Amino acid sequence: MQTHATAAALPDPIAQPEFYEGVPTKRFLAWVIDALLICAFCVVALILTLGIGFFFLPALVLVVGLAYRIATLARGSATWGMALMAIELRRHDGSRLDPMTAALHSLGYAASMTFVLPQIASVVLMLITERRQGLSDIVLGTAMVNRAAGA
Repeated sequence: MQTHATAAALPDPIAQPEFYEGVPTKRFLAWVIDALLICAFCVVALILTLGIGFFFLPALVLVVGLAYRIATLARGSATWGMALMAIELRRHDGSRLDPMTAALHSLGYAASMTFVLPQIASVVLMLITERRQGLSDIVLGTAMVNRAAGA
């Protein structure tokens, strides 16, 4: 049986504030990059479906967005936008996201984007909590942190 060493917990925001510095801004910029990528993937899907996908555009955007987020978060604990901004999601124990947590986080994100009040609450929480956690992060015990140099 093989074991993998992981951190004992998320970095402490008081003792190690560098892990959370600038995270809300980086998170927003990563969101913009990811939104542009998802739009590009949807355009490709529309072309591949000969335009038929246009009749199901909201569902197409949802499916493509979920697939993109789950695949990238499960692979490296960061979407491509997050990786460009040098941030990543970590579980409560400090480890990278597993596929189930990546799926749950993506579903929580999609649910909060569906309604205005949860999205506003999530943004406010990212600005005021010590670990800069959004609504899905608080529910799942995850946090976005600055990636350590060389990681």
